[in-house]
Amino acid sequence: MSLFKIDDVAKECGLTKRTIRYYEEIGVMPSPQRTDGGTRLYTREDIDYLKKVVRAKEVLGFSLQELHTYVATADALNEQRFDYQQTTEVRERIEKLTKMETTLDDQLELIEQKLQSIHAVQKELEELRERVQNGIRRLEGHENVN
Repeated sequence: MSLFKIDDVAKECGLTKRTIRYYEEIGVMPSPQRTDGGTRLYTREDIDYLKKVVRAKEVLGFSLQELHTYVATADALNEQRFDYQQTTEVRERIEKLTKMETTLDDQLELIEQKLQSIHAVQKELEELRERVQNGIRRLEGHENVN
């Protein structure tokens, strides 16, 4: 198993070392292994996890609080998937899948809320553009009269 230092992780994820340490501090990212000297050592799974966090923050525009919720929900989903894989009895599998569905609904709701906010901003900008275009047409019509 390959282990990576924080410099390597920062470069691969497009973050600063300070941001990675901050994410760890506030619980967005789990604490990595450390050497006896205290140097952080990250696994490939840690890097992949951090890339998901970065994508959620950048693409979805999550605040740190929303990011924390999103990551906690993703962690719960991973645990539920593992539990499901360990179960063979049909009724238990149905219960596990139902729980996973609820967790996915929670995550989708968080994304839906973000989309509604984005659409509201988009609508405001479209309305402003329409007013600007109307203003241009009015002024052009006034200019032709003179």
